[in-house]
Amino acid sequence: MSTVSPALGRRERNKQDKLDRIVRAASTLFASHGIDEVTTQQIAEAADIGAGTLFLYAKSKSELLLMVQNAHYATALERGRQAAASIDGVVDGIIAQMEPIVACNRVHVDNGRIYLREILFGDASEPHHAEALEIVEQNEQDIAGILIARAGATQTDALVLARVISSALLVTMAAADRAWSVAEVMTAVRTQVAAVIR
Repeated sequence: MSTVSPALGRRERNKQDKLDRIVRAASTLFASHGIDEVTTQQIAEAADIGAGTLFLYAKSKSELLLMVQNAHYATALERGRQAAASIDGVVDGIIAQMEPIVACNRVHVDNGRIYLREILFGDASEPHHAEALEIVEQNEQDIAGILIARAGATQTDALVLARVISSALLVTMAAADRAWSVAEVMTAVRTQVAAVIR
């Protein structure tokens, strides 16, 4: 029995192509102008689709931002995992895990803040919001793994500490002065992580 999945049919390929174009167009426009300055019509035109088609993939600009940012944050999460695996120490490992996420959030500060707001207050039943929450949970699981492996924390304690650290990260990213560099945000986060671990 073959384990190779069958190739996507034409309809599925067309849907994926449209989704890829939407994500690229929204990503480019949001990065250049910020979410508040971009219209859904501009995104549809840049993606070479109709506005009605755009709304089949996302019902609002907020959902489009979640869609775009989720892809960036998932990549940042993976980079963080790789960085943490190559660094010793509890605090240093956790900081290495989180730094790519902070860097992703600071690419466009206003978009980063809106993304954080959507994570906290958005509609959890919406699929892109659920995906964002999954990324946050995966980060917490990774932090908990570091605490278990390097600090000897129990699973229960590690999960609680990871949630506290993740919360501190989200609040710090949201509240950080827009002029702060990634390094300045990470310094503030490191202080909090060290206090929690202590």
